[in-house]
Amino acid sequence: MKNRREFLIKSTLGVAGLALAPTWLKGAPAIIKNFNKPDSNINGVQIGCITYSFRSLPDQSAEATLKYVIDSGLSAIELMGDPAESFAGMPTPTFERGKMWQLGRKARDGQLTDDEKKEWEELQKEVTAYSQAVATWRANADMKPFEQVRKMYKDAGVSIYAFKPSAFGANNTDAEIAYGMKAAKALGASHVTLEHPANDAQTLKLGKMGERYGMSVAYHGHEQQTFDFWDTALAQSPKNALNLDMGHYIAAGNTDLFPLLEKQHGRILSMHTKDRQTPAHGKGNVVWGEGDTPIGDVLKTIQKNKYKFPATIELEYQVPENSDPVKEVQKCVEFCRKSLA
Repeated sequence: MKNRREFLIKSTLGVAGLALAPTWLKGAPAIIKNFNKPDSNINGVQIGCITYSFRSLPDQSAEATLKYVIDSGLSAIELMGDPAESFAGMPTPTFERGKMWQLGRKARDGQLTDDEKKEWEELQKEVTAYSQAVATWRANADMKPFEQVRKMYKDAGVSIYAFKPSAFGANNTDAEIAYGMKAAKALGASHVTLEHPANDAQTLKLGKMGERYGMSVAYHGHEQQTFDFWDTALAQSPKNALNLDMGHYIAAGNTDLFPLLEKQHGRILSMHTKDRQTPAHGKGNVVWGEGDTPIGDVLKTIQKNKYKFPATIELEYQVPENSDPVKEVQKCVEFCRKSLA
């Protein structure tokens, strides 16, 4: 609440200062409107980021997240659920989310130790109880706070093109799914994102609910991505789409990334951008420019063909000890600028 008050006070002072400005300055609304705001549309390619990139920073509020985005020089984002939902009053988690993500990733890759397996089982029990409380809250959530988040971000020069709350899984209620789509619309997003459920019934259900609520559903993939990975979901509904991950695609051993872009560019709504190695080189998640993912060439392809989807920076490599996520995202933005010069 302190951060929120400070943010609103600074915004108010800014407006007050403008009211006292000389006449010539008041006559330059276009300049004032864009003054000191980020712009990451680089020569026709919208560069954004998923706010998951800032997950290791202690303050995950909507206000703090906005500051991370602005400091990174970004003007468009895929927003994770936590910042907006906490702003809207969602119950506070009873467990450490960072630990959940860490163990969840290791569980998905089959890398849990015996002790971690026990910890993961206990954590899942806590998550189940918390999920029930969240489902009740979501079923009755007011959309006005999400509209306020949209305005706060827009006023700072940041648009929200995608929203990723944990509301679209097979264990979520229809009320939660509807809530997620309505919240995304209130935030100004064109689509929601989620991990591909590998369940044809679920993708059919989400696509049809997307048609009902006017919201596209973009499915993210990891190393299970293939050239035809999304075909069933795409055939099920015009609202089903791709949230392609180029780094994971390369780490899976695929060599047909550019044909995939050509085939599906009209159904790709956003694309996670990271540098990973091929299986022959160890599949590492590395600093941009050190791996095998052709980030620069992909960005140039988007630019040349005037594809409409944004390239979403996802910071997943290890942050150096003398750095932080914001500085590393800044480096990724600069990589994009040089690639698109």
